[in-house]
Amino acid sequence: MNISQQTKRLLFAASTLVFFSITAHGQGIVTQARVGFDVFRADIPHGKIDTITYESKTVGNTRRALIYTPPGYSKSKKYPVLYLLHGIGGDEKEWYNGGNPQVILDNLYAQNKIVPMIVVLPNGRAIKDDRAIGNVMAPEKVQGFANFEKDLLTDLIPFIDSKYHVYTDKDHRAVAGLSMGGGQSLNFGLGNLDVFSWVGAFSAAPNTKKPEDLVPDPDAVKNKLKLLWISCGSSDGLLSFSKRTHDYLAEKNVPHIYYIEPGVHNFKVWKNGLYMFSQLIFKPVDAATFPQYAYNEIGIPAPTNIPGVKYPEIFPDNTVFFRVKAPDAKSVQIDLLKKYPMNKDTGGYWTVTTDPITLGFHYYSLIVDGAAVVDPATQTFYGMGRMASGIDIPDPDGDYYTVKDVPHGEIRSVNYYSSITKAWRRANVYTPAGYDTQTDKRYPVLYLQHGSGEDETGWPAQGKMNFILDNLIAAKQATPMIVVMDRGYATDPTQPVTANKGTFMPGNVFPDVLVKEIIPMIDAKFRTLADRDHRAMAGLSMGGFQTFQTTMTNLDKFAYVGGFSGAAFMQPDNDITKMYNGVFADANTFNQKVKVLYLSVGTDEPKRMQTMVNGFHEALEKAGIKQVYYVSPGTAHEWQSWRRSLNQFASLIFKN
Repeated sequence: MNISQQTKRLLFAASTLVFFSITAHGQGIVTQARVGFDVFRADIPHGKIDTITYESKTVGNTRRALIYTPPGYSKSKKYPVLYLLHGIGGDEKEWYNGGNPQVILDNLYAQNKIVPMIVVLPNGRAIKDDRAIGNVMAPEKVQGFANFEKDLLTDLIPFIDSKYHVYTDKDHRAVAGLSMGGGQSLNFGLGNLDVFSWVGAFSAAPNTKKPEDLVPDPDAVKNKLKLLWISCGSSDGLLSFSKRTHDYLAEKNVPHIYYIEPGVHNFKVWKNGLYMFSQLIFKPVDAATFPQYAYNEIGIPAPTNIPGVKYPEIFPDNTVFFRVKAPDAKSVQIDLLKKYPMNKDTGGYWTVTTDPITLGFHYYSLIVDGAAVVDPATQTFYGMGRMASGIDIPDPDGDYYTVKDVPHGEIRSVNYYSSITKAWRRANVYTPAGYDTQTDKRYPVLYLQHGSGEDETGWPAQGKMNFILDNLIAAKQATPMIVVMDRGYATDPTQPVTANKGTFMPGNVFPDVLVKEIIPMIDAKFRTLADRDHRAMAGLSMGGFQTFQTTMTNLDKFAYVGGFSGAAFMQPDNDITKMYNGVFADANTFNQKVKVLYLSVGTDEPKRMQTMVNGFHEALEKAGIKQVYYVSPGTAHEWQSWRRSLNQFASLIFKN
């Protein structure tokens, strides 16, 4: 050996040692993906995903695949390759459309958690017409998935090896897939131990070979495979196929990772499979750690559960596990933002794990044999025009509405007779801490309205308004105030209901009830500062529209106005200066009268609502009307948008 050759070998050995030292250091146990792992980040380098074509002698035509090259891809380097396979109803674009693997991998690269790799996403249906159309379960189409083994080994892999700067040995080649692709990965990977050293199956489908056929020689797998990964959702109807493979491997002492997480047969589970598997491949592995790969995330009972009841249970990724006993039911679903079919076990319990649920409060129902009912394990709330179950997903930034060790106000129920509606009504009234002891003190008043399908219980129960006010007042961020919450529905039985153009809720006389009856009643029963400078009104959605309908026609009584996801019905061609009898025509006069005009909307609200609120905001701005405009990030037409809005609005009003 000459000096040059010896030097090259030493350098190669040193670089290899450094590589394995770096990747092995701090590897530890890869944990479940956290919320945000699959969210695009603009502030990091990104890989590139393209469509490629290759000649398939197996099929007899040109075939397509997607290929992902990592950030900073360079032809001066060599890369390992992961072949990532789709399910029976998909094609080469299924992962791209449903799982955004490029986003997951980009984010992992940015955190230095994975080895730079090329990912090939082929069409695993190796037939001339490989489109995912028609009856995908037809025998000839299913057979195409078996045919793909030859296409992969003799056509696609040689093409990638020749066209891209990749390592061509088995230790730098992995195969993994979801559902049908998971079965293919096990069949092809374990059947070709001289081609692949890394095999992953996410929710493997029934095409998976029987364990004794899959692993006829356990010792060969032990000696040749670096990692065998099997994962599935605990509520997946295909779990038995993963379990039978795991049981056989365990019996034969074949090292592997068996990871079962809450979930069903969907991309929530498959994306996490990719997230975890990709962090393990092409690195030194310690089989001694494999038994530690059990799902150990601790779920917590939802804070809206009946005290002492475990389910519904919220996991760290904001998925929710439901468990309901209904042994005689034929079908049970959870209706929470969307419908989730539940699976029945032999004990008569129905279970399901949802997708990650957005932060904050949400109504939900059980649908038992077609009938929507409340969940007996959960507190009920008046919403959607009826009593419904509710679940509150904790918000890491929700400290402002949590119960703290501060002085607390009280919610009082006040019954009164309305001469306008000819009926008894009820108002919920919040009085701040110290109201009963500081008897010489008077307070400003905020009239706070609920949304459609709700009532006067909404803000205290769903909105946590009393804790929001308690915390603001204790922190001296808000003026101590009385808050009045009444039912926003009111009709005068002596008057016919007429739908006048531009009238909100025809026949609803709540503005009259508020101005003529509720305000005088509150001023008489409570120690209020009974003038416009100490009176505010705000509301959410329907209550926001009612707020503007009431205050803009009674500015002699209100100096502070807030609309949360609701303001004014304004058509695109309307002249704002002519609305409400011209109240906005003189901006200077209006700005002197109204001390705070507040509007808000969530970024994820329906387009119609965003357009309406933002259009009104822009029109006010153009007219010279001063206002505070808040856009709640990541929230829809929901209580989290409105909790945030109240927290801001209450801190702005009644300030000198």
